[in-house]
Amino acid sequence: MTVTKAEQPGEIDQATAAASTTAEQVEGEIRAFVRRDVSVLRRPRAENHNEVSVDGINSLIERVAGASVAEIEHAIVELTRVRDMLRNEGERVQREITGYASLSQAAMTSMKIIADSLAHWRTQTSQTGHSRG
Repeated sequence: MTVTKAEQPGEIDQATAAASTTAEQVEGEIRAFVRRDVSVLRRPRAENHNEVSVDGINSLIERVAGASVAEIEHAIVELTRVRDMLRNEGERVQREITGYASLSQAAMTSMKIIADSLAHWRTQTSQTGHSRG
């Protein structure tokens, strides 16, 4: 019988803290980019610089989206693993309960047979003891 240990609350807290840190880093990058972009808007721009700014925004969006997608995929993998572990444990518990129910039924049947045998033995003993006296 093998028991698979579920994740500890500390591990879940660490994963949440890591996701929070990643989100904070991404937000910081977005703020820095917006500050740079706003300062560029205040200055007169050349047509070529506008294309660089759009490329920078696209690059940032791809990085932010990539990090978010990676985190979501990681969460899905972890949830799938936990679901499978819970399903396996549920099936194992059902098998154990079935085994215990069967064992309990056999014990009850055995006790009934023993009780009936003792009752029958007492009846025979008391009948043979009374006939002698």
